[in-house]
Amino acid sequence: MTTAEHTTVDAGGRELRVSNPERVIFPASRRAKAVTKLDIVNYYLAVAAGIMRALRRRPTTLERWPKGVHPGIVLSTRDKGGGDAFFQKRVPRGAPDYVQTATIKFPSGRTADEICPTEIAVVGWAAQMGTITFHPWPVRDEDLDHPDELRIDLDPQPGTDFADAVRVAAEARALLGELRYVGFPKTSGGRGVHIYVRVEPRWTFTDVRHAAIAFGRELERRLPGEVTTKWWKEERGERIFVDYNQNARDRTIASAYSVRSKPGAPVSAPLIWDELEQVVPEDFTVATMPARFAELGDRHAAIDDVAHSLEPLLDMYKRDETEGEGDMPYPPDYPKMPGEPKRVQPSRDRDRRRDP
Repeated sequence: MTTAEHTTVDAGGRELRVSNPERVIFPASRRAKAVTKLDIVNYYLAVAAGIMRALRRRPTTLERWPKGVHPGIVLSTRDKGGGDAFFQKRVPRGAPDYVQTATIKFPSGRTADEICPTEIAVVGWAAQMGTITFHPWPVRDEDLDHPDELRIDLDPQPGTDFADAVRVAAEARALLGELRYVGFPKTSGGRGVHIYVRVEPRWTFTDVRHAAIAFGRELERRLPGEVTTKWWKEERGERIFVDYNQNARDRTIASAYSVRSKPGAPVSAPLIWDELEQVVPEDFTVATMPARFAELGDRHAAIDDVAHSLEPLLDMYKRDETEGEGDMPYPPDYPKMPGEPKRVQPSRDRDRRRDP
């Protein structure tokens, strides 16, 4: 049933009420027509098998834009609150009884009951609540302290673009092959490339982060001047940053198939390796992805088939340690972590030395 105020849709056998279905979430752009709340809900229902493969039984932070992605709408961040859009880590009040949760623990020691999707109706409900992007943890509800996923985030810095990230991804693919790992690439929904590797859930967040550091350092050695693992932006230069801290506890990446908060409603698109050099990220949108999904299915359908050992990467990390390259800085909001080096921005450190 549809009225001016609401409509209902079938979400995996559940009747889902969508309020204000014609509310414009993404205004029309040069490349795309306007996208409504109902369009977002229907998009997620159309890629149900894919988005559920990315989210199933994972604690998931909701990136909510209830007023839409319009000029002047501000997204609240860890450093600056008060925006109209926000990240929701605790299950919203009034959630349907079929919405399950998992209790996650932050580095501060605080906890939160976060949604843990088990069926597509949960995704549809979150979308009707203004969620456009889903940020799952790399763990499942049966073991919240041992990640089952290594995430390699290739993040273009100013002066670089998607083509540069693709070039680095090709070398990452070669390294994965040498490690006998199977990697699954996707667009970030922007200029970056994400690569996921399923791992056996028997290592800690710290171990997985160390594995990501080792992987990034090896890419630096293979592509000098093109890749960096430097945490401080002023040190990165025009390179592709391997963001190892995306593997730290409480850090998440937008899931495969998630809509991103950019004009035209782009989505994070799962790919096979041979597609990576051919695609244009902006071509994957709420409007175009359902047809691709219907034709090709989920490009990450085999992602859960094999889980790998982290030992080869952890051995590389230990080797680097013996050569004087130890741990690297955590994000600024983290408590001081064991083995972490001094967490001072280089320019501020120089100023401090000049003015004791």
